[in-house]
Amino acid sequence: MSSIPVDDDMLEQARAMRDEMQRFLNEYRFGMREIETKLSILREDFEQQHSYNPIEHVSSRLKTLDSIAEKADRKGIEPTIEAIRSQLLDIAGVRVTCSFVTDAYRLFHLLAGQDDVTVVQVKDYIAHPKPNGYKSLHAIVEVPVFLSTGTVPVPVEVQFRTIAMDFWASLEHKIYYKYASQVPARLTDSLRDAALTAAELDDRMERLHRELHGERPAPIAPLQLLARTDDDSPTPA
Repeated sequence: MSSIPVDDDMLEQARAMRDEMQRFLNEYRFGMREIETKLSILREDFEQQHSYNPIEHVSSRLKTLDSIAEKADRKGIEPTIEAIRSQLLDIAGVRVTCSFVTDAYRLFHLLAGQDDVTVVQVKDYIAHPKPNGYKSLHAIVEVPVFLSTGTVPVPVEVQFRTIAMDFWASLEHKIYYKYASQVPARLTDSLRDAALTAAELDDRMERLHRELHGERPAPIAPLQLLARTDDDSPTPA
């Protein structure tokens, strides 16, 4: 069986493209790591200063090249690194699951207030839930990544939510996946009811927490100037 000859120039171009894409993804991986480090420091400082940990757990994800290409095509974005870099802001994502609603806002304020963090976009789905019941605080923040070739500003999507919100979002994601986004009306109605129940649970737990511990740490100022959206598309788990 004869093999197909491979042109040396084509092979070199393929290798160069592979290396370029790897460097591109590394920037987002390092940006994600910067955010995770900042959150880890905040968690430790809270435990030492307030004997209280507002973070239940932190998870992160980096979109694959296939996922990036699919989303760029769906949104009509030119398939170049420059276009994708400027228009796709959720390639790297970090999710922060908090104990209480006030913790979600407090952690956002503390992260956004750091000197090397730039807030690009905020969508407050806690104050303004999506029609399907989804609640979470979404923020696109930009952090500098210091590489051997220079400094690169990298956007990272950070989501803040409570345990109840996270449980609801995970269930909703599984239902939409099972039904290929064509969810029966009875299930969407049940999901909305479950979202209300989750919100009531958050309120209850918040009140109990305040009765036990008082306002510790000090209450935060209300979040202002947040972008409100009414997008009812399936939500990420």
